[in-house]
Amino acid sequence: MKAIFHSSKQQALATLVAGLFLLAGCSSSSSRYDLADDVAPKTPISVDHIEGAQPKYEPYSLGGNKNYKLRGNSYQIIKDPAGFKERGQASWYGKKFHGHLTSNGEVYDMYSMSAAHKTLPLPSYVKVTNLDNGKETIVRVNDRGPFHEGRIIDLSYAAASKLDVIKTGTANVEIEVIIVERPNGEHTKNRHPEYAIQVAASPHKDRIETLSSELGQKLSVDTFLSPVKSNYRLMLGPFQDYKHTQDILEQVQKIGYSSAFVKKM
Repeated sequence: MKAIFHSSKQQALATLVAGLFLLAGCSSSSSRYDLADDVAPKTPISVDHIEGAQPKYEPYSLGGNKNYKLRGNSYQIIKDPAGFKERGQASWYGKKFHGHLTSNGEVYDMYSMSAAHKTLPLPSYVKVTNLDNGKETIVRVNDRGPFHEGRIIDLSYAAASKLDVIKTGTANVEIEVIIVERPNGEHTKNRHPEYAIQVAASPHKDRIETLSSELGQKLSVDTFLSPVKSNYRLMLGPFQDYKHTQDILEQVQKIGYSSAFVKKM
């Protein structure tokens, strides 16, 4: 969802902007694209005191984690990023996007240690090593991008400053995902597991019950009805594992329920 930096062709920029609105989490405000090129803040503050992101266990967000298409390319979200490493170029984004929504619905802060990646689940923690100077830091990935050939990660202004990428604009980097397991016993503290899939809703309870039984047997999952006013929602689950939830969601959509979606419980 990030613009290509230092472009001088207005037509290319216009094409890019049109495509950016296709991504979940993008802001609909045209002011987001008022600047022809992204820039650093006019009076940069020191980021020496800002530490790298502190990895911790976080459930994946509901926003920004669906497979998507952009400018003719299809992107598949990585379901199990354990052991993921990648080499390529890093770029950065700053004032142009400061204060706007990221792909998972958070607000972008150019002074936070964050980043954007095309396919890692959101949020993810990533160690970034600048191969040009040996500097490294940890960032929290909460956005999509960069959509420029050869570039694998967009760093926030703060993260790019830590790695000395601001002056050069880009740098050769290696990124490595940091996995933080769910703390022992956390799932017992919550009365309900985290995820469920809503398949359909209907005021006809008998029909929903029939569909519930059929899908439960077909997919080998638990089902339940959630009454809301005069409707009954057919839910699959509950599930504790995000990857398993996404696998079931794909199966549901393939058999004809394209509007099915994941809900946090």
